[in-house]
Amino acid sequence: MVKTVEPWKQIAGGIAAPQGFYAEGVKAGIKYPDKYDVALIYSKVQAQAAGVYTKNLVKAHPLYLNQRHLQNGMAQGIVVNSGNANACVGAFGEQSAEAMAEAVAETAAIPQDDVLVASTGVIGVELPLERVLTGIKNAGTELFKTMEKASDEKRDASLAEGAHRAALAIMTTDTVVKEYAYELPCSQGGIIKLGAMAKGSGMIHPNMGTMLGFLTTDAEVPAAVLQHLLREAVEESFNMVTVDGDTSTNDMVLILANGVSGIAPNGDDMVNFEAMVKAMCIQLAKDIARDGEGASKLMEVQVTRAKTKEDARKIARSICGSSLVKAALFGEDANWGRILTAAGYSGADFNPNSVDIFLGNLAVAQAGKGISFSEETAKEILQHKEVEIRLVLNDGSENATAWGCDLTHEYVTINGSYRT
Repeated sequence: MVKTVEPWKQIAGGIAAPQGFYAEGVKAGIKYPDKYDVALIYSKVQAQAAGVYTKNLVKAHPLYLNQRHLQNGMAQGIVVNSGNANACVGAFGEQSAEAMAEAVAETAAIPQDDVLVASTGVIGVELPLERVLTGIKNAGTELFKTMEKASDEKRDASLAEGAHRAALAIMTTDTVVKEYAYELPCSQGGIIKLGAMAKGSGMIHPNMGTMLGFLTTDAEVPAAVLQHLLREAVEESFNMVTVDGDTSTNDMVLILANGVSGIAPNGDDMVNFEAMVKAMCIQLAKDIARDGEGASKLMEVQVTRAKTKEDARKIARSICGSSLVKAALFGEDANWGRILTAAGYSGADFNPNSVDIFLGNLAVAQAGKGISFSEETAKEILQHKEVEIRLVLNDGSENATAWGCDLTHEYVTINGSYRT
């Protein structure tokens, strides 16, 4: 297969790479004294904005605030804290989310309704609000210092450093920072940039688990178009990831487009921009699966030739979410029967007697039945850090891909003492 050359390329700068965006992260002592835990993202002008949220009926207080603030499709700042979910604490939680937005508005001299809020961490514990508000003030001070730097070279380095600290500040049990930036040359001349950062490691499941994602772009894109694009991107990325089957209360993905590039993509440029956003979300989703709590392997499940897109998605997600498949992956056991079984209870409509199953390029089942294959070759495939499982349903023309990870002893260790 010939690898497609994408029209965009990866660049440095993370969430602050697009023109007119700035970010900073600080240590506020929310849960741990020496951890970055408050992040601030700021656009120098008001931006078009959109958001997608968890489908869990139990939602954290910041999500309700964001739904209100995004009714006009506009935003200029995002504040995020880790270490505390600000969820399920009643009126104090609502007041805390409002106070965080108010603190950003005062620090940045922007309307409070233009501030979006996110939190992640332990559920059901009141936010140490004074520490968070002090952190917001400190983050704002550092961010505006960066904006005022005279030297372009120093300013660019400071932007990237601030963006990195912001990405660190949203992490909880993540073991690696998740931040990227792309740039897309346009046919009309000029460049569109896209920046992003995310967090997620455990409590991850389709409809989004304990994951937060933030994207910025300097393209001119209306909020309604952003909303449609973001929802499609999430369906193909974050909603196709599962680590442990739990869907959290705080999950959201937000995107801001401030138009500072002066480019409103259309035609092929818009097609490429949409593809770039989806590629960014898929990259972050794979990072989340790869960084699953205690994980030692990334699992990619490709389902091809399904009757419908939804059938393909159901099967791919079901296999990634199967504890038995995940355990077999950890044990490097080519137990293809668990894979077919997980497809069978997915709720998808397919003929089990037509399914071919592959581990990498190794066929392990054909027409729903086992075939002779090399256990040694299968073992070698399963020893890789990234393992591809492929099901060919031979039932249609639709495809889908999902991502997950293995289930290890370390997962239980991490989650057995998460609250304490």
